[in-house]
Amino acid sequence: MKALLLVSELEDYTIAFASGVARHLQVVLGVPRRRYAHLAPCFDPAVDLHLLDWPRHRSLSNPWFLRQLTRLIRRERPSLIHLLSNSTLWLNLAAPFWRPIPLVTTVHDVELHPGDADTRVLPGWATDLMARQSRHLVVHGEGLKRMALDRYSKSPDCVHVLSHPAIDRYAELARRRQMTRCPEDGTLRVLLFGRIFVYKGLEQLVRAESMLRDLLPNLRITVAGRGDDPWIFRPLMGDAGRYDIRSRFIEDAEVAQLFLDADIVVLPYTEASQSGVLNLAAAFGKPVVVTDVGELRATVQPNGLGMVVQPGDPVQLARAIRILAESKALRTEFGTNALAWATGPNSPERVGAQAAAVYREVVRACV
Repeated sequence: MKALLLVSELEDYTIAFASGVARHLQVVLGVPRRRYAHLAPCFDPAVDLHLLDWPRHRSLSNPWFLRQLTRLIRRERPSLIHLLSNSTLWLNLAAPFWRPIPLVTTVHDVELHPGDADTRVLPGWATDLMARQSRHLVVHGEGLKRMALDRYSKSPDCVHVLSHPAIDRYAELARRRQMTRCPEDGTLRVLLFGRIFVYKGLEQLVRAESMLRDLLPNLRITVAGRGDDPWIFRPLMGDAGRYDIRSRFIEDAEVAQLFLDADIVVLPYTEASQSGVLNLAAAFGKPVVVTDVGELRATVQPNGLGMVVQPGDPVQLARAIRILAESKALRTEFGTNALAWATGPNSPERVGAQAAAVYREVVRACV
């Protein structure tokens, strides 16, 4: 069986997912050269990687690209095509020409995140159309499945749940380079990482830090990733000197060092579906504090990865950070659970096996 995977972004997810699936069946992966060329060594060697001259959304060369892509599909003759995201406008035009090959699309976010400037580049109808054109969908949790069934009017048998696999390439980079954690100096390092948009809950973290100013004098907050300017919340900070703000793209080695150094990874989101950051933190064996949004509680609580608080409640967030700050044993317990989850049931290989089973089910249903 051969699966052809296509995606234009989501590099960390794609590396983990495609590499995991390739351990169970033949995988051909088509991705943009400009985004993936430097990441080619990160894939499992079993992935048949095709670096494509994939145009941007507004490029007039998209019709030519779709023609070349369709030629690739006809040449490879896959058993199934899986779009790893529904956020590519022009593939809507090509999908009808790929029939009768079964088409599966992963919908990472059934609803758009408020304030997410990246996802709003595409009109909503484009992402909806791709999902509706696909006979089968993949989502990352049972709650998202219920939302997708309602939004896209699919049969329950056509919406499949596959966990977001652990993102282990940064932890592997750290091991390969023999990177070490910064020397212990009594500082308690809390990390907020990723695209820092309004729904990521930075304001709630700042308010929580202010409440902990005198209770945890050794607290240090690192906010790393591009997006909105974190310094707009400076008036709310208890002590601005405790913040390490890196409002930019973070290179791979720096990502690895940030997670090595972190004592706690926080996800104080006001809205979410699932989280790649959670899966990255788990690969480093880091305890987390998350809010009860999307699939976060359903992932964190049963697997013992950390603490769950209500969204938009800085008092609860501050209390959870303090509990973990004052209990190294609890941090160690959650971190041990996280690493076991990332290398076991949520490893790329295990999620890949589940994906391979879904593919076989989809192909059988189309015979």
